Amino acid sequence: MKNILKITWLFALALFLGSCSDDDEKLIVAAESASVINTPTNGQEFVLNPFEEQTNIAITFSWDHSSYGTPTGMDYSIEIATGGANFDDARTLATIRDTYFTMSIADFNGAVSSLGLPPFTSSNVDVRIKSTVGDPSRLPQYSDPVTISVTPFTTDLPKIAVPGNHQGWAPDATDPPVPVLAASAFGETDYEGYVWLDGEYKFLAPNQTGVFEWGNTDWGDDGNFNGVLVVDDEVNCTATAGYYLVKADTDALTYSAEAHSWGVIGNATPTGWDSDTDMIYDPETQTLRITMDLVAQSAPDNGLKFRVNDEWTINLGDTGADGTMEFSGDNIGVPESGNYTIVLDLSNPREYTYSLTLN
Repeated sequence: MKNILKITWLFALALFLGSCSDDDEKLIVAAESASVINTPTNGQEFVLNPFEEQTNIAITFSWDHSSYGTPTGMDYSIEIATGGANFDDARTLATIRDTYFTMSIADFNGAVSSLGLPPFTSSNVDVRIKSTVGDPSRLPQYSDPVTISVTPFTTDLPKIAVPGNHQGWAPDATDPPVPVLAASAFGETDYEGYVWLDGEYKFLAPNQTGVFEWGNTDWGDDGNFNGVLVVDDEVNCTATAGYYLVKADTDALTYSAEAHSWGVIGNATPTGWDSDTDMIYDPETQTLRITMDLVAQSAPDNGLKFRVNDEWTINLGDTGADGTMEFSGDNIGVPESGNYTIVLDLSNPREYTYSLTLN
């Protein structure tokens, strides 16, 4: 009996000592100190260049480790937000275990542009590092934010809108959208595009976030109706109903509107190369359309093209058969004979397209 009691006592003692040992080995993890950002630094400026090699490094983020009271694996998230927005609607650039992270020009420009920053304009961006431990992530700690200045860019062509009587004087219209003109390149002011006009109209610039609304800079005629634009004391421009190639130079302060009647011509059409068949404007889709019989023809020597006002001065074809149009481009082939719906879309300025759909 004594032996049994001794064994029981020794077993209980072993359990007690073992539990004490387990408690001694437990690691206590608690948020103690957040990371400190080393780069970028407060006030640092980043001007992103669309003409530089886009894979070049634009920015390097580096920071000190956070502390959780004991060595443990930590995840770090690099967060950015519009300056002064208290990280509302923040973007997470990456979540990693390293304490540094680099971004190319293309990637960083895309990230800051997603915040809605206006292109080619300096804006403040707040940066912070968030650390967490465990899976799922817990015990988040945030570094003090750093504010940098970033000038992003856009590869979109600059645009101005053409609101007016033809669309209810609604620059913010989306269905269908307000007609726009596009410049030839970054920094240029030579806007052009196709617009259905019917009465009075004006030209309207976007605001810094690209939104067309009244209160932005707008241009009208100087009152003499000879193609001169003014910002102050202007009157509305005017045109009779029709489809126009509209041009406006907001630096030279000039504009023009030339009526264009588009037709389809070619040996794939019923009238061959002798005459064209006029297309009809569809205001709902802002496209030119026609349904007609076509015969099979192989491009580039045969097929069809689009031309203006029954002349060859302005014509569109498709060099490379890629669906994108070029002025004086190659003939467009027809794969098989049949009845087709032909659509010419000139609503996207300087990026004109077409389609041939067999009915």
